[in-house]
Amino acid sequence: MEAFLISTGIVALAEMGDKTQLLSLLLAARFRKPWPIVWGILVATLANHALAGAFGAWLTSFMGPAAMRWVLGISFLAMAAWMLVPDQLDATDADVAPKLGVFGTTVLAFFLAEMGDKTQIATVMLAAEYTSWIWVVAGTTLGMMLANAPVVWFGERITRLVPLTWVHRISAAVFVVLGLLVLLGGSQTPTPSESVRVEPAAPAASP
Repeated sequence: MEAFLISTGIVALAEMGDKTQLLSLLLAARFRKPWPIVWGILVATLANHALAGAFGAWLTSFMGPAAMRWVLGISFLAMAAWMLVPDQLDATDADVAPKLGVFGTTVLAFFLAEMGDKTQIATVMLAAEYTSWIWVVAGTTLGMMLANAPVVWFGERITRLVPLTWVHRISAAVFVVLGLLVLLGGSQTPTPSESVRVEPAAPAASP
């Protein structure tokens, strides 16, 4: 549950003002069919973050505990700096001609826009930090929906109600805390010598 709740909160904050949230706003304004758009965002997010979570879980088996601690700690700190950089839609992200219908276009556009995005990278790092990557993916997907579904339904009014500058600062602060905790806390993963320990046999009783 810790992995689920932290992942939900971090991604919900990180998604505010992100380019995929801007894409949600664009899709809602262009198609004006909220339900297919919301379902498309959900499917695209699940697919994208499942791949990201699997990659993060694979990293834990590929890298040693000490190296993983430094990689994650520095990555969290770098993500904190990235959170302070405003996002903009690329021309390719905004090209959402309805060739596949509203649902199919949303899935394709959102999946591609999420590649290499802040929330996808955060999913990789969270899945590497926590052993239960399924709960991480569930949490990041819920966080994405909490940030994007209201935009689809209510449009730009939602983004105007939220002070994005402070949201980004809070998100950056959270990533700084996570990075420092990882760097200063050390690894909790036992070494092979610790995980398999053979106790010496007790001396046989003399007759």
